[in-house]
Amino acid sequence: MATETPPPATPGPPLPSTEEFTEVQQSAEFGELRRAHRSFAFPLTVAFTAWYLLYVLLSNYAGGFMGTKVAGNINVALVLGLAQFLTTFLIAWWYARHAAAKLDPRAEAIKSRMEGGA
Repeated sequence: MATETPPPATPGPPLPSTEEFTEVQQSAEFGELRRAHRSFAFPLTVAFTAWYLLYVLLSNYAGGFMGTKVAGNINVALVLGLAQFLTTFLIAWWYARHAAAKLDPRAEAIKSRMEGGA
């Protein structure tokens, strides 16, 4: 059942101003956070995209190679296709570890400072 009354306001710290957001965005600390994210995410994105395109190109133009039997009815195409899933999960796991170790502490420090905690 939808109502038109807004939820009760919870008192909290005042929101930072636009100038404060801009100041933090231009700070060295925020620049380091952005660099730490980009230095991890961009190379992995390029590498995974290249790996995916290699799989697609091999599937289209190297049918004989992709049809090569590895064991029983398992061929190279199936192995490389499953490796796509494996690398996706490995990259997600690796990024989660990277974020927890390097990005989250920096982001939390910036957030607490913005919210007036530091």
